[in-house]
Amino acid sequence: MSRRYAIYDVFTDTRLAGNPLAVVFDADGLEDAAMQRIAGEFNLSETVFVKAPENPAHAARLRIFTPGRELPFAGHPTVGAAIAIAEAGERNGGGARDLVSVLEENVGPVRCAVKVGGQKAAFAEFDVPRKSARLDAALERQALADAFSLKPGQIGFENHVPSLWSAGVAFVMIPVHDLAAAAAVDFDPTLWERCAPFAEGRLASAYLYCRGGVNHHAKFHARMFAPDMGIAEDPATGAAVAALSGAIHFFDKLVDGHHPFLIEQGVEMGRPSHIHLHLDVSGGAIAGARIGGEAVRIASGVLDL
Repeated sequence: MSRRYAIYDVFTDTRLAGNPLAVVFDADGLEDAAMQRIAGEFNLSETVFVKAPENPAHAARLRIFTPGRELPFAGHPTVGAAIAIAEAGERNGGGARDLVSVLEENVGPVRCAVKVGGQKAAFAEFDVPRKSARLDAALERQALADAFSLKPGQIGFENHVPSLWSAGVAFVMIPVHDLAAAAAVDFDPTLWERCAPFAEGRLASAYLYCRGGVNHHAKFHARMFAPDMGIAEDPATGAAVAALSGAIHFFDKLVDGHHPFLIEQGVEMGRPSHIHLHLDVSGGAIAGARIGGEAVRIASGVLDL
């Protein structure tokens, strides 16, 4: 059976930047093992499979796979799939428009807003389906520094210290002193496996961050490493930004109101990505979080399976 697919660069408006994503349409009937093998064949950080929704009022059911395993939720497949589905409707005569839809993911329903059409790259924003929560973990600064070839003094800034957070996928949030420290990282997956905690049944991935960015609009600069997912380094990680939202609120003690952040990632890989995070704080707690970004289609084809 032939199945359509497209490749999108996500969290960017520039082709061959951002985080590449394979979107496989017409995925009904594919078994789990087949989807995992197809994700390995594409060998991108994530491949998303678009199936018919369980609730007919929703746009689609999504299954998200890295080369190593399935994920309950991920940001760049959510943004990329939402835009791919909207653009497919546009090409089928729907015309340029804004729309709101719900995508079914393993983490639960995810509400997305998409703007398509015109001369600019399409943009999608989704409500984070689970609020970020801090998990218990014993994190040794020296061991973390060794795993990234840094000095212990380069770990942490202001009152930010390493911590473990999850909004569906667990990440160790590792604050580093500055952009120079982030650029100096030489990640050792073997040393990481020795010091990283297990969370939600899996070895947690690493998300390094510091204030500022190469882009002067960026509030934070980040890098992500996930050997357990089969990802050496990821150019953009929406699920990690969802988890980071909890750390930002906790350490920066955000006041009530609306707080926009631009997070850059992938700079050291030559694939700069820009992830928009919006936090609404009420009563001292995060009342809502949204993540958004642009995506551009760079290829399409057919899988003969």
